[in-house]
Amino acid sequence: MASIPIVQPSDLRHEFFERGGENAARCYQCATCSSVCELAPADSPFPRRQVLLAQWGLFDQLMGDPAPWLCHQCNDCSVRCPRDVAPGDIMAVLRAMVVEKLAFPSSLGRLVGNVRKTWPLLVFGPILFWVVLLGITTGLQMHEAHHGLVPSAQMGQFFYDQLVPHYLIYSVYFAAVGWVCLALFVSGTKFWKMMGDAQQRTGSFIGSLLGAVLDIGTHKKFSTCDRGVPKRRWGHFLLMWGFVGAAITSGFAVVYLYRDTVFFSWLNLQHAYPVPITHWVKWLGNISAVLLVVGGVLLFVNRLTRGDKLVGQTTAFDRFFLWLVLAVIGTGVLTEIIRYTVDAPMLGLGVYIVHLGVVLSLFLTLPYSKFAHIFYRTLAMTHERMTSGT
Repeated sequence: MASIPIVQPSDLRHEFFERGGENAARCYQCATCSSVCELAPADSPFPRRQVLLAQWGLFDQLMGDPAPWLCHQCNDCSVRCPRDVAPGDIMAVLRAMVVEKLAFPSSLGRLVGNVRKTWPLLVFGPILFWVVLLGITTGLQMHEAHHGLVPSAQMGQFFYDQLVPHYLIYSVYFAAVGWVCLALFVSGTKFWKMMGDAQQRTGSFIGSLLGAVLDIGTHKKFSTCDRGVPKRRWGHFLLMWGFVGAAITSGFAVVYLYRDTVFFSWLNLQHAYPVPITHWVKWLGNISAVLLVVGGVLLFVNRLTRGDKLVGQTTAFDRFFLWLVLAVIGTGVLTEIIRYTVDAPMLGLGVYIVHLGVVLSLFLTLPYSKFAHIFYRTLAMTHERMTSGT
């Protein structure tokens, strides 16, 4: 059964060329790209087929094709292509188009898809939101801490909950997470249905999903790639686990904050929030920060190499996500450094507001930015396992 077109193919063709897919016209179907790809299944090799469908303008089929998401863009195909088609870049263009065209609501997909022009709104809008919200609720003033702890060398020069009450953080980010889950559910349901319309699935969804998550968690597929591994694998790996560690740290911070409530009192935790710098939760957070910094820097340095076919084309879509991640990392590390080194709450507040703003931007754009890759790739890898029987 043919997949359902999202928009008119002519519109998608125009966008495909605008995003950098015009090199597809050079392809003469020699199949070098598919023959050198270590990840392409033998019965359905890519990216040759995807380049051909793009030449024919069959973008409605490409929108529900899992192959672009099975590609990890090691770009060995681009290096060996005799026509400089850059198949790896074409697969990246297709992934960006899927994220935008399946977005819910579509207006936000277009907003992030046009990030070359809209990035000031996407970045400074959330920062301004926090300034206004804190101006209304706290007057941007420092207040007495409610936990009764006294600042010290191990606790820091001041506490950020004196500047930004926890209830504001919960209200904003719980709402943001709810919205992200809704947007991803709607978009993911569309994508899952389109893949299923094109290819019948069998087997266990849960088992296939767990296998896909394990592959992603270990970056096993990256190790299968050839020459592109050093340029991509470890940056992605460290960045992913840095985010996981930061999320776990945040979860434990909440547990320690509410240790005396009925939900967590049975744990008999000795320390109250905030925990000292020597506490294992702080160690976990700081190790996660190191992973984020190293991973982010590796990805950034990799993108500085212009003209390297193993790196591929860097678009505004790529740069926005990378710069946003670096801004989250940089401002997060700086907020902690300021709290432990100087008694300057207002300076800390300024940096903290920027940090909260870029984190909010990262959350709100997750379903529409390159961050959504981990979601679509997981679905595509699950689909592949259910159709191949692996």
